[in-house]
Amino acid sequence: MNDHAESSLQLLGRLLLCAIFVMSGYAKLSAPAASIAMMAQEGAPMPAISVVVAIVLELGGGLLLLFGLFCRSVAAVLGVWCIATAVIAHRNFADINMLIHFWKNVAMAGGFAYVAAFGAGAFSLDAVMFRHRGATTV
Repeated sequence: MNDHAESSLQLLGRLLLCAIFVMSGYAKLSAPAASIAMMAQEGAPMPAISVVVAIVLELGGGLLLLFGLFCRSVAAVLGVWCIATAVIAHRNFADINMLIHFWKNVAMAGGFAYVAAFGAGAFSLDAVMFRHRGATTV
């Protein structure tokens, strides 16, 4: 596979991984009272603060991932977030939908592990910043 194809697939992967987070974070931001109630129902600690943390991680992290900025760190944080939300919100395995959501979160964490390991690719702000830094240090 050539570098252009590899970087295109890395961009596609980032787009697909970030979509659910950007949409979910935006939904929480758009309806904070409903989001707080949902967090309370799920048993999240300090639901109002949990919503703020979720918005920052989901919307902020999703946008950073989309643009490929600080991608390795953001991917690591979002991977941990996926596992944490799976354990907290999707632990009722008697409900087949919750079981599916649990494994969906685990699978997304696996995708984030790849981004954390291999980076954002050439089509990212990380690549632009890295090239710029390399040019100034020569």
